[in-house]
Amino acid sequence: MGVVNVTPDSFSDGGRCLEPEAAVAHGLALTAAGADLLDVGGESTRPGAEPVAADEERRRVVPVVERLAAEAGVPVSVDTTKRDVAAAALEAGATIVNDVSAGRFEPDILKIVATAGAGFVAMHMQGDPRTMQQDPRYDDVVRDVIAFLGERLDAARTAGIDEGALAVDPGIGFGKTVRHNLELLARLPEIVASADRVPVLLGTSRKRFIGAVLGDGRDLPADEREEGTLATVVWALDRGVRIVRVHEARPAAQAVQLLEAMRTAEAAA
Repeated sequence: MGVVNVTPDSFSDGGRCLEPEAAVAHGLALTAAGADLLDVGGESTRPGAEPVAADEERRRVVPVVERLAAEAGVPVSVDTTKRDVAAAALEAGATIVNDVSAGRFEPDILKIVATAGAGFVAMHMQGDPRTMQQDPRYDDVVRDVIAFLGERLDAARTAGIDEGALAVDPGIGFGKTVRHNLELLARLPEIVASADRVPVLLGTSRKRFIGAVLGDGRDLPADEREEGTLATVVWALDRGVRIVRVHEARPAAQAVQLLEAMRTAEAAA
């Protein structure tokens, strides 16, 4: 899943693709580099981010979704928590809604997805982007995330979303400390098993915990976290994660290709 941020303030690439033409060009470049789907977002969800009005978010994403749906040749997802933005993006050609609130902020979004016959990604987040990194705590982060995702899957099914259209995301970096993030990665098989046949999506790309682990006492800037990102991608794919959300598609796509080749060789040995 290639990230197309149509925002001025995303932590990694805010402002680079704020204009529709730049965002579309970036999306097409991601698919050329191996992305299997594109995730278009018009509101930053970085820690401390301020909310964006639905009208403004819709203005940012709809032209980009419309063009990419027509030209990219891969499914297009809209990264939003807002029912009106989701409805407009689905009408413009998106086929998936990726909701970091898992349908909690605007519950009607689940009905909109169900009516459209679209896909839905339910992500775990403690709090909201403005508050999520203010001393996050868990009894057991993996068990708490699993319980939350199970409850949100039930809500999505009750709303009428098809079982085969669902995915879950443990929400790396969304209301988690470095230790929480590493524990989620270490115990990914538990999360995959708990989701049963629902695929797990993981978004680690360029996130702060990577900079904290690799920075040797300093926090590596986002553009120096690609190697760390790739390590988490390979780790996740080898533990049953089905979708990885990344800013740079080519390294992840090549990792998938090589992993598949090695698995084929292992099966034949």
